[in-house]
Amino acid sequence: MPEGPELHLASHFVNEACRELVFGGCVEKSPVSRNPEVPFESSAYSISALARGKELRLTLSPLPGAQPQQEPLALVFRFGMTGSFQLVPSDALPPHAHLRFYTAPPGPRLALCFVDIRRFGRWDLGGEWQPGRGPCVLLEYEQFRENVLRNLADKAFDPICEALLDQRFFNGIGNYLRAEILYRLRIPPFEKARTVLEALQQRRPSPELTLSQKIRAKLQNPDLLELCHSVPKEVVQLGGKGYGSESGEEDFAAFRAWLQCYSTPGMSSLRDRHGRTIWFQGDPGPLAPKGGKSRKKKKSQEAQQGPEDRVEDPPSPNKAPSRTRRAQRGLPKQTTAQVPEGTSLQQDPEAPPVPDKGKRRRRPATSGRHRTRKIKADIPSLEPEGTSAS
Repeated sequence: MPEGPELHLASHFVNEACRELVFGGCVEKSPVSRNPEVPFESSAYSISALARGKELRLTLSPLPGAQPQQEPLALVFRFGMTGSFQLVPSDALPPHAHLRFYTAPPGPRLALCFVDIRRFGRWDLGGEWQPGRGPCVLLEYEQFRENVLRNLADKAFDPICEALLDQRFFNGIGNYLRAEILYRLRIPPFEKARTVLEALQQRRPSPELTLSQKIRAKLQNPDLLELCHSVPKEVVQLGGKGYGSESGEEDFAAFRAWLQCYSTPGMSSLRDRHGRTIWFQGDPGPLAPKGGKSRKKKKSQEAQQGPEDRVEDPPSPNKAPSRTRRAQRGLPKQTTAQVPEGTSLQQDPEAPPVPDKGKRRRRPATSGRHRTRKIKADIPSLEPEGTSAS
């Protein structure tokens, strides 16, 4: 799932790729997307991007003399589970390109595409950041730190692993980042958050230290909030477009080599109250779910999984579509039931809920005779495509 570093890398990619390009015409939305239409048309406009936490703002700015005359338009994207931007030839659009911006002639026609295989991604018109999200852990560190320490009385701060996914306070932190941050400090994931954070309210560097000594002390002994800033920066410095098989094997290999805890052999895992898997080493902490069984990852499991399995922890679907319908809808071979992204920020908002497991009922055995089955054609549903996906 894209987290703060991936959104930051995506904004960098858009700005670099589109710096010398002129776009023109209408913005095109795929018919299966349930996101809003983008009412923008210009004979010549530029595109720029800015990331903040787990959101990315795309600004469409008409160039001087462009027709029809209109004001710039901004859209705010949340990438969901699989969102990304790609720049491709207009006659070679990738599957699941749900929003497309085309370049203007002359020259080869290109398309900047928002690609989202699982369709959890969202865009909103107007350019406003989602209300309630806290300061960005990457770009607004001082405001982020102040916001956390000022709100420690909030009930969200227990346990620490769940608090780290609360975007009201940790905007940009997601599942792999929380595991890496807690592992580096050897903090049990189900420790009381206030136990960890209240001590930081009194932490003040000695006035006798010089500036260079203060910086050195922070680098050698960072606290949890400092790691919420520095660990995402490490991912950004890896370059590429972030993690996942769609970013290329070289990018993915670098990311896998960087991981110390998340989904790595020898680490244990538990599900938190929201169904998200937290990876850790050692004692899970006093607030661990009762009856929860810790699983330890073995090297054989690592070899059996593909890249996408290793970087995500999707829930199992209650019911999968038939092969024929999968092909008709253009869905990948394995997918999950998709639900609209919730408005609550008290857990990672892009994380789908874990469905309850149901029991299959067996048919009674027939006695002696083989009953002829009626074969029904797999008729496409009259319901518009994508109504079960967000």
